[in-house]
Amino acid sequence: MVGYPTPKRMVNKTVTKSETTQYGKRGMTLEDDINATNAYYLALQRAVIHKKPTPIQIVKVDYASRSTTKITEAYFRRPSTTDYNGVYHGKAIDFEAKEIASKTSFPLKLIHEHQLTHLSNVLNQGCIAFIIIRFTAYNETYLANATDIIALAREKRRSIPYDWFKKNAFLIQYSLTPPVNYLGIIDNLYFKGE
Repeated sequence: MVGYPTPKRMVNKTVTKSETTQYGKRGMTLEDDINATNAYYLALQRAVIHKKPTPIQIVKVDYASRSTTKITEAYFRRPSTTDYNGVYHGKAIDFEAKEIASKTSFPLKLIHEHQLTHLSNVLNQGCIAFIIIRFTAYNETYLANATDIIALAREKRRSIPYDWFKKNAFLIQYSLTPPVNYLGIIDNLYFKGE
């Protein structure tokens, strides 16, 4: 027999303006879209790419009951590298994904120094490395080569203008299956003759 938790009692509540549905944000987050895309690629045996878990050290756990056990205190063990890695056409792939609300620029503070170093290191090993950035204000998702982002960050810029992405990055067209077809761009950049 499977024991399901009992549903909580519904309470009438006044809905404030901030709690109303925001129709522009109804869809999945970028991470959800990429995870769905990667599952699609895996199901078709096209690529094996997974989200890397963030390494944490659990310090305190509240064991009130089996169904309500929760972590109450935890710390990052060490800085994480990038969000995703895997293999495609026998080549390693490593990338970071960021979702921002800005209409004008991508703040470079969102990519930490250790992530830039990691991307540089994997590029030196012949890996395909890039950053996927979604401008939620425009509902546009771009793939930018890691070499370009690293170079711009090394110039000590504070941000990269939105227009730079329109001119220098690759717009990933939204589709239902898969939602973020970044391998279509990778095919054109790295495997055109295959």
